Amino acid sequence: MTNWSLARKKDNLHKRARIVQTIRAFFIDRDFLEVETPLRIPANAPEIHILAEPSGDWFLQTSPELCMKRLLAANYPRLFQISRCWRQQERGSRHLPEFTMLEWYQTASDYLDLMNCCEELLRALAPEGRILVQGRSINLTAPFKRLSVEQAFCQYGSSSMEQALADGSFDEQIAIQIEPHLGWTTPCFLYDYPAEMAALARKKPSDPRVAERFELYIGGLELANAFSELTDPTEQRLRFDEEEKARRTAALPPYPLPGKFLDELTYLSDCAGIALGIDRLLMLLIGTGDIRDVVAFAPEDL
Repeated sequence: MTNWSLARKKDNLHKRARIVQTIRAFFIDRDFLEVETPLRIPANAPEIHILAEPSGDWFLQTSPELCMKRLLAANYPRLFQISRCWRQQERGSRHLPEFTMLEWYQTASDYLDLMNCCEELLRALAPEGRILVQGRSINLTAPFKRLSVEQAFCQYGSSSMEQALADGSFDEQIAIQIEPHLGWTTPCFLYDYPAEMAALARKKPSDPRVAERFELYIGGLELANAFSELTDPTEQRLRFDEEEKARRTAALPPYPLPGKFLDELTYLSDCAGIALGIDRLLMLLIGTGDIRDVVAFAPEDL
């Protein structure tokens, strides 16, 4: 008996294959080296909001970021990878616990260069210059909007960015009050996150209150997270230690630190990197509100 839930996806899966091929060609044409790094690793970057999937004494990767930056530090200047990633407790219309990530990194670059590259990539994937999201036309030919986090709180939040950080409502205001407004006429870069949300990003030299980090939004959907990368191993170790302390305070399982990554960070020159969710991008390009429509199998199908 035909499995109709699989059969009905045939057109979408053909579109998925063509889009992934276009992404690969985009980066190869720009002299990026495609790499494959291990999916099972001894340590991910510790982040309080991300739960890694154990695999024996190691973990499945939550991102290929650490291995790719070790390659950068070994003098591979332009890299990209289309890779599987895993994160626990992520399932919804926009989330899968196993998903596909596009990441690219380049030396002698910063987060502004990544913004430009994102614009070029989206236009290559939608050469007609527009996509429809929930019946609304989003223009990809115009320059994408650039909105600082501080400005976004002023426009859409119920308090200032500083007050939201102080009272613990920052994440809630971003998710509920700000994100739904972003990227409805043109895609939107939400940039210059507070230094407290820097993760692996460097602080902005002209304003150390913020980090050189952005997220890309289209139709209220977050697609990508990007940094001018932090290259100071001492500061990065301190940040990881603080994140691990926060995890333990929240009664989350302890994670080991990625020691080899920290050791090799000394050799990393100025660079920038970005992670873009392929499955979410496909939702927008294909025109569906459910991530299950753009993958062959969701967990409940197995």
